[in-house]
Amino acid sequence: MNIIILAAGKGTRMKSALPKVLHPVAGRSMLSHVLESAGKLSAQPPIVVLGHGAAEVQASFTAGTYRTVLQAEQLGTGHAVMQAVPLCADSAVSLVMYGDVPLIQTETLKQLAALANANTLALLTARAADPMAYGRIVRQAGQVRAIVEFKDASPEQRLIDEVNTGFMALPTAWMKTALPRLQNNNKNGEYYLTDLVALAVADGLSVVTPQPLPPQNKEWEGVNDRVDLEAREREYQVRLATELMRQGVHIIDRSRIDIRGTLTAESEVRIDVGSVFEGEVHLARGVKIGPHCLLKNVQVGEGTVIEAFSHLDGARIGADNKIGPFARLRPGAKLASGVHIGNFTEVKNAELGENSKANHLTYIGDATIGARVNVGAGTITCNYDGVNKHHTVIEDEAFIGSDTQLIAPVRVGRGATLAAGTTLSKDAPADMLTITRAEQKSVKWKRPVKKTVA
Repeated sequence: MNIIILAAGKGTRMKSALPKVLHPVAGRSMLSHVLESAGKLSAQPPIVVLGHGAAEVQASFTAGTYRTVLQAEQLGTGHAVMQAVPLCADSAVSLVMYGDVPLIQTETLKQLAALANANTLALLTARAADPMAYGRIVRQAGQVRAIVEFKDASPEQRLIDEVNTGFMALPTAWMKTALPRLQNNNKNGEYYLTDLVALAVADGLSVVTPQPLPPQNKEWEGVNDRVDLEAREREYQVRLATELMRQGVHIIDRSRIDIRGTLTAESEVRIDVGSVFEGEVHLARGVKIGPHCLLKNVQVGEGTVIEAFSHLDGARIGADNKIGPFARLRPGAKLASGVHIGNFTEVKNAELGENSKANHLTYIGDATIGARVNVGAGTITCNYDGVNKHHTVIEDEAFIGSDTQLIAPVRVGRGATLAAGTTLSKDAPADMLTITRAEQKSVKWKRPVKKTVA
């Protein structure tokens, strides 16, 4: 199968310097979604017709993902397909797709392509509750006779609710003879690909359609402006959430979740509203995600609870942890099982052993913390000297008092206790209390009083 993806448009209504097909849906460009669907249809790399921002579009994808042709002047969809003709094999059906229609389903395209052959052109049509400016499907005795663009349609034709989605599968050998016959005598002065339908009818080809997509099916709708982009984003998010829910994930509200990468989740997972998932995220059985959390490239172990407004990036989290609320785990954070990371605690490039806790207002960076360690509120690992990072080690069962600063590199021995307010610049021995404080003094004084102005 020859797959032609039209991606040359400037997207003026997007009001953006970014080429339209590179605008993201669910964290990936619209064109990447279309290429993914195309890749499931044929072993042959698709042909992408580029125009506006061609160099930027090419640079955003791995070489070899697709073949490209340039439409130097954007003179309509028919003209765009003309540019791809030299790369199309006559013996195969050609399927025309669009780079700004990110929700199109592979199964829908397979059904469309299966209807086309050497003597048959196949169209994908839809029933639209509000046909707006879409091209109308004109039938006679149930047979498709033409597609009439909205601008050129008569008042009667504008009442037709079956519309053209733009997706078309057609015999390539015939297509190569028909494209040069297209005319641009329309209100836009463009060569419409849709005019091939009337030419096919005139040439005696059959023009067929699958069952029109119902009004609630939005997979065929494209993006013309940022309002459309938001609509496609939400529709795609609902689709992803629905799939997860059918796998046993409890999502509180499908309309308030954002998956911008790949989210895999086992059964009994619960996800509250407003959470965002980026990159590769895996949630094991029984994980609970509170409202308004962000998880990026994170693996979360069974039974872990992540409370509201927590931000996790590049972390590996064991089973039965409690994280947050308002916690931040940065890249390199590795938590064993039973760990507690509380409110306004940040962990970066550090490991915490089983059942260790840092529950309040703490920074742990570049550190190895053993099992059953308690890190008190306000503790800081002073890991950066202005040039280099240094490591802190806290061995099993140590107790770190509140408002402690550990000036790395430093080691706290097993079972050691650091008194509150300690600034540790030397290793603390095991099973001993280490304390560094200035002597407390009390002196007589008279509290100042506020002076009055005469």
